[in-house]
Amino acid sequence: MAEETSRRTFFTFLRDKDIVFSAKRYGIDALGAMAQGLFASLLIGTIIGTLGEQLGVQLLIDIGGYAKAATGPAMAVSIGFALHCPALVLFSLVAVGGAANSLGGAGGPLAVLIVSIIAAECGKLVSKETKIDIIVTPCVTIGVGALLSMWCAPAIGAAASSVGGAIMWATELQPFFMGILVAVIVGLALTLPISSAAICAALGLTGLAGGAAVAGCCAQMVGFAVMSFRENRWGGLFAQGIGTSMLQMGNIMKNPRIWIPPTLASVITGPLATCLFRMEMNGAAVASGMGTCGLVGQIGVYTGWVSDVSQGLKPGITPMDWVGMLLICFVLPAVLTLLIAWPMRRIGWIKEGDLKLEL
Repeated sequence: MAEETSRRTFFTFLRDKDIVFSAKRYGIDALGAMAQGLFASLLIGTIIGTLGEQLGVQLLIDIGGYAKAATGPAMAVSIGFALHCPALVLFSLVAVGGAANSLGGAGGPLAVLIVSIIAAECGKLVSKETKIDIIVTPCVTIGVGALLSMWCAPAIGAAASSVGGAIMWATELQPFFMGILVAVIVGLALTLPISSAAICAALGLTGLAGGAAVAGCCAQMVGFAVMSFRENRWGGLFAQGIGTSMLQMGNIMKNPRIWIPPTLASVITGPLATCLFRMEMNGAAVASGMGTCGLVGQIGVYTGWVSDVSQGLKPGITPMDWVGMLLICFVLPAVLTLLIAWPMRRIGWIKEGDLKLEL
């Protein structure tokens, strides 16, 4: 009886601290928030910096550099926000994110995710439990985060980097089959309530694999946007085409068949991106999982071109580069999805209203 009471008291304490051990809290909420932190630092900094380089404006280059320097703290604070951290815990995560991202190397985002979650929950445990909360809470949050970063961030980063490297190596070796695999998986992740951008960033997915990821994401976003135009008109076109195909998740749960056309489109555009157009993402890895959201995927591909040209890895940006991006990211996803959806509507697999959004 005493043991049962103690257990109940412990779980009540966790509930009062808003500590919830669940896949949704850590795998969806925290991961999705981390992607926003990445966007608000590394990605936007890269875009601003590239714009400055193209225009020859040093001020924009400096601003972009400052934004990129805040990547680790921005991710950690975003994760803390998703975990409903009290103020002192949230602010203390700035130091935790900086340490984990720096020590995690190329796999820094994954290290930040894991370390920040643990540090945040430890900080929440002690938050407002003592009369010297302003000392205890930051000490525990930063102490746990910094020690974990020193102990495991390099290993986490190396593991994530190895997995990403293996995917990129396999894509170079087998561009056709890996083009399909990467495009489909990352595209599905974009539409699911998880963050494809955070996954790509955590694995450092760039190069041909990054290009396939962009293709898969564009197939989902543009595909759903054009396929549902008769139900959602222009508002739906823009909401999904430059917003997110995740808006269709409720409809997919009702009729999973509506997911077939954009997914099959990614099966085609993925290998076309890797084999025919050799479209690479050599910008920020997070852009590989963004698709046409705010045109971030396309801006990422372009910044990669610019970077490659400046480093002498590419002689110049060619008309074929632009044709490939236009076809893979916009034209083919739209045309292929409509062609695949047409017979499915005729046989009743997709019915009128199946793609309707409440906008």
